[in-house]
Amino acid sequence: MEKYFYHGKNETDVYLFHEGNNNNLYKFLGSHIYTDDIGTYTRFLVWAPNAKNVNLVGDFNNWNDYSLPLRKLKDGEIWEICIRNVKIFDSYKYRIVTQDSEVLYKADPFAFHSELRPKTASKVYDIEGYKWNDKKWLKKRETTDKFNSPMSIYEINLSSWRKHGENYLSYVQLADELVAYLKEMNYTHVEFMPLMEHPFDGSWGYQLTGFFAATSRFGCPKDLMYLIDKLHQNDIGVIMDWVPAHFCKDDFGLRKFDGSNLFEKTDQYLADNDQWGTLNFDFSKKEVVNFLISSALFWFKYYHLDGLRVDAVAYMIYLNFSGKDIRNEDGGYENKEAIEFIKKLNNTIKQEFPSVFVIAEESTAWPNVTKPVKENGLGFDFKWNMGWMNDIIKYMKMDPLFRKDHHNLLTFSIMYAFNENYILPFSHDEVVHMKNSMIGKMPGTYDQKFDQIRLLYSFMFAHPGKKLLFMGNDIGQFDEWNEYKEITWEVLEYEKHQKLKYFMKDLNKFYLNNDEFYDLDTSYSGFQWEDVNNANESLIIFERINSKNEKIICIFNFTPVRRKKYPVGVDEYALYSVVLNSSMKKYGGSLLRNKPYYSKNKEHNDRKFSITVDIEPFSAMFIKLNKIRCINKN
Repeated sequence: MEKYFYHGKNETDVYLFHEGNNNNLYKFLGSHIYTDDIGTYTRFLVWAPNAKNVNLVGDFNNWNDYSLPLRKLKDGEIWEICIRNVKIFDSYKYRIVTQDSEVLYKADPFAFHSELRPKTASKVYDIEGYKWNDKKWLKKRETTDKFNSPMSIYEINLSSWRKHGENYLSYVQLADELVAYLKEMNYTHVEFMPLMEHPFDGSWGYQLTGFFAATSRFGCPKDLMYLIDKLHQNDIGVIMDWVPAHFCKDDFGLRKFDGSNLFEKTDQYLADNDQWGTLNFDFSKKEVVNFLISSALFWFKYYHLDGLRVDAVAYMIYLNFSGKDIRNEDGGYENKEAIEFIKKLNNTIKQEFPSVFVIAEESTAWPNVTKPVKENGLGFDFKWNMGWMNDIIKYMKMDPLFRKDHHNLLTFSIMYAFNENYILPFSHDEVVHMKNSMIGKMPGTYDQKFDQIRLLYSFMFAHPGKKLLFMGNDIGQFDEWNEYKEITWEVLEYEKHQKLKYFMKDLNKFYLNNDEFYDLDTSYSGFQWEDVNNANESLIIFERINSKNEKIICIFNFTPVRRKKYPVGVDEYALYSVVLNSSMKKYGGSLLRNKPYYSKNKEHNDRKFSITVDIEPFSAMFIKLNKIRCINKN
């Protein structure tokens, strides 16, 4: 039996790759197991156009540098070898000799599995064959209007959600516990910080080496499939962060892969990402664009993801975002190549997987981020609303005495709330680097901090846009997030934290059960100001409205002062009921019950009728028409 042999086929795959249009590139390049008349063999293909020669080294040849030479395909850029007697989980690398005769040992860019860091080799893995049990979820996904459906996202870093001593829990171990928590708290989606392979824990997964490999920190690829499958079986959608802007500089990865700047920009000044100490992808190369789009499609196909959040979009679309004075050929700062990549990415995903969604982390005022490409947009489905997030955090951090002078921070976001399809994010970025925890940002006494965090979250859930909370935010963790430690779950031994958790559970449930908060989430017709200009009392009132014209009146008091008999205009002569109040004793406030409010035949704020309500300090109230006509009440 031959020691090794060469296949030499796949001319169509090669052609499509060099044209940038091989959507199944992950089925071609990398290591793949096949069967022929003799038995099984593993074929290895690697793109290294500038290499002098390439050898395969691994467990199957005792890491011999010379016994398994690869041969070029007809295109002269892709190298190939086929060998038998390779086992699943065998480790391997490519030994690449550059044109300068430098020897490089590289992990496979298309590996599905890798060694656990600090080791860096790729592993042979059969990605096929997982038996999914989420058909019901996928069918539901096809008929769901993602824009006018509830979306409450729990953002999570798997390495620090829960631990077993100093060790990580595996994908399988996490499955039952995570599902139980998300269901208890009534979240609709979970968003994983990057689960692709990366060498440095402190990068949080944002400096990647394996764009097709689920990180081995928590198990093997099919273990992650099991976790996602369990989430889907329990009606929980799954989003993952994905980083196509830049990649890790470690020598075993994509950096100078064949001795040349292959994946990164040819000009080293343009290649160097000084902001993160990484390297920028070269979007002018069709093969690099194909590599990245293929990665995105791979995660949707093999891991059944419901959404990807694309990291650092602003960095990609602006040449000068990092502070370098780089301009395009027209003298502008737009990165035309990155913009075309993004448009092609989103168009391709919509063609291949029309029921999934793609989220942009884009922090500037770039227009039409969530408009279709055919309408001159970037083609994303959603965009993080960083403007709203920054404004409301700035406002909430103020001493309440001075909030009246910054009322616009509360109200300005509605001016642009429907220009894009927004997600309102209180993400991991807001609880690190000395920014303090979410509850730690709140001024005042211990009790006032809890009152205000409930107020803030109520405002978030009533405001147009989908919702995202980072882990620990919903239990009032006072510590900043530390990627090396689990959430301080022990705070739940204290009553205030228990009640905050209970409030968040009810707030999520209320959001799910009241479509006024999402039915017209992307339209001005779903929102109406009732009281927008009361800066002196730092109080606002607005209505959220569904397509049946049913309304929820949302009242927010951002001061420590109780407002008695405050007038609120209403549409009908009827009974109005408080359906959620953040000041209830069960949530950590002082109220034991809510009053009913009967409207009076007294005009207010251009409404024919009105009610007068008592508003607790630092509180949010949601009020609904009870549809019981007033007869004897005045």
